[in-house]
Amino acid sequence: MSTTEKILLPDVGDFADIEIIEVLISPGDQIDLEESIIILESDKATMDIPSPLAGKVTSVSVKVGERVSEGAEIALVEVDEASAPADPPAASSAAPNVEEKQQQVAQQPVPAPATRPAPVPPSDQPVVKTGAHASPAIRRFARELGVDITRVTGSGNKGRIVKEDVQQFVKTALSSGATGGGSSGGLAVSDAPAIDFSKFGEIETEQLGRIKKISGAHLHRSWVTVPHVTQFDEAEITELESFRKSLAKEAEKKGVRLTPLVFIMKAVVAALQEFPQFNASLDPSGQNLILKKYFHIGIAVDTPNGLMVPVIRDVDQKGIYALSAEVAEVAARARDGKLSPAEMQGGCFSISSLGGIGGTQFTPIVNAPEVAILGVARSKMQPVYQDDGSFRPGLILPLALSYDHRVIDGAQGARFTHYLSQVLTDFRRVLL
Repeated sequence: MSTTEKILLPDVGDFADIEIIEVLISPGDQIDLEESIIILESDKATMDIPSPLAGKVTSVSVKVGERVSEGAEIALVEVDEASAPADPPAASSAAPNVEEKQQQVAQQPVPAPATRPAPVPPSDQPVVKTGAHASPAIRRFARELGVDITRVTGSGNKGRIVKEDVQQFVKTALSSGATGGGSSGGLAVSDAPAIDFSKFGEIETEQLGRIKKISGAHLHRSWVTVPHVTQFDEAEITELESFRKSLAKEAEKKGVRLTPLVFIMKAVVAALQEFPQFNASLDPSGQNLILKKYFHIGIAVDTPNGLMVPVIRDVDQKGIYALSAEVAEVAARARDGKLSPAEMQGGCFSISSLGGIGGTQFTPIVNAPEVAILGVARSKMQPVYQDDGSFRPGLILPLALSYDHRVIDGAQGARFTHYLSQVLTDFRRVLL
């Protein structure tokens, strides 16, 4: 003989009106005592709620996105008398008995740390898989990576999902080329919660511009689908800067202004010629590397409408003055919003220079399908150690190379930045 009983949300400490981020049960599921049934998330913690009953779920009263507080009905469960908890003291009717049982459960606080694992059913009881079995910490980790936890196969006890399972899922998805969102690749990012910020003070809503919307989606896709690593290095450009300034009058006669960027572009091409795997893209299958024989460099341009990356083609075939004129002309049209889509396609490698603005270092996002991007911060004078033990002033340029770890490993990244530093330090190496 069985009875139908309610599962109510127990006391969860100092939390109220908590959002449900996952519902782990469905009508018809057979659940065990202490099996996780819903996952809650507040501003301070993520917690899973275990079932106080064992039995068959007849209905579920909540859904993802709802907010609940202590005493809210979660589900109805058909419980066998043999497995039901001991009855409370006799009451006048069956309904009050149910309420008293839930009141007893509600008086038992549920711990709420984000890393508390859900209890594992005893080994001598059968497990009916009703959803992804993972602790709140693992679920949070999966969400941060954009992984649909229900698509991950667990290798832990009783099929429980552990951190290594999520990492392996991401590696498999990336190596197979299935890196899109949704069902095709499993890397789906949940929507951000809707927050009424006007509750906290005065606000003003400003719509994002078209360029930021487009670039934002591209950057988000690159960040989610490309495993990033950033290699930091420095280059002493004392002699290079002296050489650049010595050409200022000659450049003025030609109607151009020499900037450090064009010298960096030529140095990057020399490094790409030395390390061709950086001048490449993965094919759609993710199994082959497409090596490019041309050298088209994208340059990040700060415009009133947002960041744009026009591509300067055949940088290896152009001199410093020609590059200076082209970069100035393209950057001006970018700021005026007159670039065509074709002028922002076909890049092999990108450079983002913030030297004119400031900062010491930053980690640029790979501009996929490229496999690497160079970030350049502001140069500054520092003491440089000499072989005789003395110091001299030197102009030091910070470098930050972000790359796709599927294509480039750490040793290659370090060799690339070291070689680039050598070229920038002694620009004559461009001729080698």
